[in-house]
Amino acid sequence: MSAPSHGTRRWPRRVYEAGTDPDPRFSLANERTFLAWLRTAMALMAAGVGIEMLNTGGLLRTPLVTVLAVLLLLGGIVVSAVAFTRWAVTEHALRTGRSLPPPRLGAFLGYGLAVVGLVAVVLLLLSGG
Repeated sequence: MSAPSHGTRRWPRRVYEAGTDPDPRFSLANERTFLAWLRTAMALMAAGVGIEMLNTGGLLRTPLVTVLAVLLLLGGIVVSAVAFTRWAVTEHALRTGRSLPPPRLGAFLGYGLAVVGLVAVVLLLLSGG
């Protein structure tokens, strides 16, 4: 590990001023994970918008469709908001030689998507399909 480069102005400072630079492969893997969380957030939001189109398109008009769309959109918002914090905490841990944080987003997504799936099943049963 190399010494921190104080001459550069990297943001967020609270991350880069701590410890020393880890092996670049670890930082790049952390960045790829962050980008994967953002892709997941975008997919959830796109699904929410797509589901709501069923209501506006007249294919299946019920408040449950809106509930499902809102759940997906809120899930995407939460994942998007938490992804950067997750990246920063992980990068800080890499720089200071501490243990990596537990994967809290995974539990949120796992249980959240289970709820969305249950609402989707109810919608299918109500639509007769």
